[in-house]
Amino acid sequence: MEFKVAIDIFSGPMDLLLYLVKRHEVDVIEVPIARIAEEFIAYIDVIQDLAIDQVGEFVELASVLLEIKARSLVPRPEENEETVEPVREDLVKRLLEYKQYRDAAVMLEDRARQWELRFARLPADEPAQRGTPTEVTIGDVHVWDLVGAMSRVIAKQEKRRPRKIIQDDTPIETHIERVESHVREKGRVAFSELFDHDMPRMKLVGIFLAVLELVRRGTLSAQQEKLFDEIWLQLAAGKQPAPSVR
Repeated sequence: MEFKVAIDIFSGPMDLLLYLVKRHEVDVIEVPIARIAEEFIAYIDVIQDLAIDQVGEFVELASVLLEIKARSLVPRPEENEETVEPVREDLVKRLLEYKQYRDAAVMLEDRARQWELRFARLPADEPAQRGTPTEVTIGDVHVWDLVGAMSRVIAKQEKRRPRKIIQDDTPIETHIERVESHVREKGRVAFSELFDHDMPRMKLVGIFLAVLELVRRGTLSAQQEKLFDEIWLQLAAGKQPAPSVR
């Protein structure tokens, strides 16, 4: 069975690159290529399992990062830093352009929310049918934080035992029901708690997709106190069970 992300929550490789740059708390023009290249590859390991449409774009950018890293670390005798700089400068230019468009989009979204608070939408203005949300609101956790947490889960699995391909045809909706039920029962669940140490990789991916879908639907919210800490899942506001009346 092929697991496939059918929702547009991964904004592409430049979004991941910008996320990694911000996480290192450096300016965009000072991208630490050597460090980011390795992290980028770790995220791609998860992305390839998810079989998202943009996987080729991620691999393409990863090859550029690795090329810059390789040339800077082990330059050939006939090469020098000048052969690396044009490639790096082009990448930084693309990243700056992406950041400008993204910052503008965020600003417009903030203005739209402020406008909605001032002027309520009239019933006649409501669309006839509401589609599913296309953006993921995860609280203080970015979608890439979840991907990073997943990559760490997979890395731990592969350290314990060799990787084996085991088919798992469990429908994604079954994983969704199980994860939601588990969170409802516990009230608050650690992301890593959802995965057993001997779980097949396809099942790991199925559960991860279930978490992403529940967050996208607004059923679950995710919080993380600080970088690389455990990610905690709980029912989103409005999804909490009503208190029993005695």
